[in-house]
Amino acid sequence: MVLKVFFPSCCSSAESGILIGRWIPEQNSAVILAVVHFPFIPVQVKHYLSEVQRVTKVSVSVLGSWSNSKQEKEESLSEFLEDLGTIFSHEPWIQISKEGDSKFWSCSTLQKHSNNPKMEEVILVYYDQRKVMLSHLHPPLDAATSTDHRAEDASKLSAIFDTVAKSKTLFMTDRYDDGPIKLTHWQSDGVEASILVELMKQASVPACMLLTFLLSLVSGVCRSRVLKFWPLSFLWSKLSTCEQLGHRLRHLQVISSNKKAQTQTQLMRKANIFVSLLIDVALGVLLMSWLYRKNRIGHLADTLIPVADHVAEELQDLLQWLMGAPAGLKMNRALDQVLGRFFLYHIHLWISYIHLMSPFIEMILWYVGLSACLGLTVALCILSDIIALLTFHIYCFYVYGARLYCLKIYGLSSLWRLFRGKKWNVLRQRVDSCSYDLDQLFIGTLLFTILLFLLPTTALYYLVFTLLRLLVVIVQGLIHLLVDLIDSLPLYSIILRLCRSYRLAAGVKFRVLEQQDGKPLRLLMQINPLSYGSVVRTYRLPTYSCYPKDSWTSLCKKLFLGELIYPWKHKGEKQD
Repeated sequence: MVLKVFFPSCCSSAESGILIGRWIPEQNSAVILAVVHFPFIPVQVKHYLSEVQRVTKVSVSVLGSWSNSKQEKEESLSEFLEDLGTIFSHEPWIQISKEGDSKFWSCSTLQKHSNNPKMEEVILVYYDQRKVMLSHLHPPLDAATSTDHRAEDASKLSAIFDTVAKSKTLFMTDRYDDGPIKLTHWQSDGVEASILVELMKQASVPACMLLTFLLSLVSGVCRSRVLKFWPLSFLWSKLSTCEQLGHRLRHLQVISSNKKAQTQTQLMRKANIFVSLLIDVALGVLLMSWLYRKNRIGHLADTLIPVADHVAEELQDLLQWLMGAPAGLKMNRALDQVLGRFFLYHIHLWISYIHLMSPFIEMILWYVGLSACLGLTVALCILSDIIALLTFHIYCFYVYGARLYCLKIYGLSSLWRLFRGKKWNVLRQRVDSCSYDLDQLFIGTLLFTILLFLLPTTALYYLVFTLLRLLVVIVQGLIHLLVDLIDSLPLYSIILRLCRSYRLAAGVKFRVLEQQDGKPLRLLMQINPLSYGSVVRTYRLPTYSCYPKDSWTSLCKKLFLGELIYPWKHKGEKQD
C-alpha cells in the first residue's frame, strides 16, 4: 500500500527533531504540521500535544523523526531518532532524513509491533503550509451531477485542508517564546500580524456598538405605526428608493452585529457587504462632488423644463397624427376624436403641472443631490423614481389604452362563445354548454359587430402607448440592473481572487519534481483557485428585487390580451 506523507516546505531547512502531525488511516496518509527540535522532554511534548488536541479537536501526535545531517554531525543521531519510536509508539514510525544540500531525501517507515512488517512505497508531497491554512476549499458547484469519484477526492482533500486550518493554535508559537518546546512551522520566525489590522479591530468594537444603537433607533422609527397608514405605506412599497434604503439598512445590521461569523460563508458575506457598502458610498460621494461643481444642478434644472416641454409637444404631434389617418388606415372617426381629445387634455394638465413646479425644481434637485452621500445605488433609485414621475402621463395613457383594449378583447371572446352556444362557468372555472334564445343572439350579434369595428382604433392607440411605456420601462430596467449589480456583486471575493487567489481554492494539482532512483516519489501540491464565474455564483449577495418568472410566450400573451405589465415588482406584491 502507498503511504502519502504531506510535508510542509517551510520545514525543509529545520533542525533535526520529531515530526508532529495527524495520521489519517482511511487514506493511509500523514499530514506533517511542525518539527519539534532538540532538546526536549518527552513528557512535556505529550502534555503539549494533549493541550493542542483539546483546543483544536484534531488528533495531533508524534508521527516520526526528522534528520538534517547539515545541522547535526553525530553518527549516533539516526539510532537515537529510531529509539524515539519506542517512547511515542506510533505505527508506522516515519523516518525522513536529509543529507546536506541534497534535494533527494530518504523516507522509510518502521513497524516494530507488526508481525508481518512490509516495505511500503512512500510518496513525499510538499505543500505550502501558509497557503493551505489560509485557503478555503470549495466543494464542486455541480455537486448534483458530479461523480462519486470526484466527491471522494474532494472529501480527501478537505480532510487535509481541515487538519492544517484547525491547527491554528499550534502555529501561534515562534522561536522567540520562552517555552520548553521549540517548533518549526510557517510562523516560527514570528507570528504574522499587522498593526493597522489590530488597531482597526480595537476601534471597530465601539464603532459597531454606536452603529447598532443608531440602527435600532432607525428600525424603531421604520416599524412605527405612523408608516403603516395608507399614504406612507403605499409610497414605501412603490418607490424603489425606499426599498433600496431598507435593503441597505438590513446590510448595516448584518455588518454591525456583534455575533461572530460561524462559517466561512458567513464571514465572506459580511466582508462582501462591507466592501459593497464602502464602494457604493464612495461612488455616491464622487457623484455628489461632481454635481455640486460649476453649478451643474442649476444647469440640470434649466434643461429639465425644456426637455419636458419637448416630450409633451412630441406627444401632441403623435396624437394629432393618430386623430387623422395614420399610415393611411381607416379609423372610426368618432371614437378617434374622443380618444385623441381625452389624451390631449391630459397632456395639457401635465404641461400645466410642470410649469407650476418649475420654480421649485432647482431646489428639489439640490436636496435630492445630497442623497448621493448615502450611496450611488440610492441616487440611481431616486433617478428611477424621478423618471417614473416625469413619465406619469405616459403611464396613464398606457393604462387607459390597455384597460379599454382588454375590455374589448374579453367582450369579443365572451360574445364569440355565445355564437357557439358556450359560456364561461365562473364557479368551476371552465367553459360549459348553454342554450340562448333569439333575443340574446340578436343583442350579442349587435354588440359583437360594434366591438369588432371599434377594435382597430382602440388597438392602434393601445399599440402606440404600449411601445412608449415599454421604452420607459427599458430605461428604468437598465437602472435597476445597475443597482442590482452593485448590490449583489461580491466585490471582496473578486478582489481576494485577484490578489490572493489561493484563499479561494477549487482543488489542487500535483506537479512531479525531479526524481532519483532509490528515493521516494516527490510531488509538489499547488492550489487551483476558483474561476471568477464560480466566485460570483458562490458569493453573490441576494437583492431585494424580484424579477418576473414569466416566459416570453406568457409576456406576449399578456401584451396581446391587454393585461398590465409590471416588469419590476417586489416580493410579496401582487399584480393587478
